[in-house]
Amino acid sequence: MDLPTASDVEHAARTLRDVVGTSPLHPSPRLSAATGLDVWLKREDLHEVRSYKGRGAYNLVAGLSPEERERGVTCASAGNHAQGVAFACSRLGVRATIFLPRTTPRQKRARIAALGGPLVEVVVDGDTYDDADQQSRELARSTGAVVVPAFDDPRTIAGQGTVGLEVLDQLAALGRTPTAVVAPVGGGGLLAGLLTVLSERAPYVDVVGVEPAGAASMAAALAAGAPVELGAVDSFVDGAAVRRVGDWTHAVVAAHRPPLLAVPEGLVCVEMLDLYQSDGIIAEPAGALASAAIREHAVAAPGSTVVCVLSGGNNDVSRYAEVVERALVHEGLRHYFLVEFPQEPGALRMFLDDVLGPDDDIVLFEYVKRSNRETGPALVGIELQRPTDYAPLLERMGASGIRVQVVEPTSPLFRMVQ
Repeated sequence: MDLPTASDVEHAARTLRDVVGTSPLHPSPRLSAATGLDVWLKREDLHEVRSYKGRGAYNLVAGLSPEERERGVTCASAGNHAQGVAFACSRLGVRATIFLPRTTPRQKRARIAALGGPLVEVVVDGDTYDDADQQSRELARSTGAVVVPAFDDPRTIAGQGTVGLEVLDQLAALGRTPTAVVAPVGGGGLLAGLLTVLSERAPYVDVVGVEPAGAASMAAALAAGAPVELGAVDSFVDGAAVRRVGDWTHAVVAAHRPPLLAVPEGLVCVEMLDLYQSDGIIAEPAGALASAAIREHAVAAPGSTVVCVLSGGNNDVSRYAEVVERALVHEGLRHYFLVEFPQEPGALRMFLDDVLGPDDDIVLFEYVKRSNRETGPALVGIELQRPTDYAPLLERMGASGIRVQVVEPTSPLFRMVQ
């Protein structure tokens, strides 16, 4: 297996120069103040396809032979990769058939169709990404269409690696040198591309990968010595929730062994909200992974210049309610309980007066009355003003004489509120 090289990345940069363009590199005063670092955000969300995925897709499709272009291409995706392929094919005049699972939001379906135009056929079928992937590969076998992988191809890796070249050039123009580049990790294409080019052209730069805690497939692959399939995946960080990393991407990452960090999905939500409310940036969950990581992990010495790759901004606005919920739970401000209320007048009033603190707020109350029982269960959600208010709340619950059970985030019942 001949791994991609920095020369491959530089060739990809020449291919992409007049098509994809250079994404901005913006300073982050908020994150710099919070971490003591000199933090910069590489704004891949500002590409036409709103993520870095157009880089690898265009580099791969542009390198196809005339015969391969004539046969067309196909891919499966839940969103960003499909947009990258649609963008590439519309610019290069190549037909594409893109398979999406039925769970793909309408906003992303429409965006893919708009980017691809008449050259791209979008097929929405199957319940999961794996279903879509199977259909894509069946089409490739029956028609000879070229499969465009989302990450597991040296041409894709080289295309994604152009992010690293741009970072070096942009900071050099400002008289700065990066100490570390922090990037999200799903299938590993971006991480592999950064390692490929920076290890040769700027070996003094540390490359740090960040995975969602509920889908740390690259860490699992490195531990096992080969790509392995995770038994369970938290799909919230959908742009990085990959069950199995690629063979090519694992080979590159295994050759360099960069530090890998795991970030809880709740912290990703906290960072998404801060990006939106403080910086005016709409980031998808995977796009907030890198900047979320530096809030909890020391990736470089104080004062060092650190670049976080904000990988994408394809976030469905309807998800923000869940984002807020997960953020509050992570910060210890929202908690859920099963409360056994006595079925007698005044029980709820007693709970409000004697158990709730003056600043506590009930945000959920689902009550089931049983006429033939002495107590009735209620699912109660309480939002606090400060995390330190939680222990006193538990003490008052214990002293009230009412039976209360904490609904832990690991409980299946917790899924009813998220």
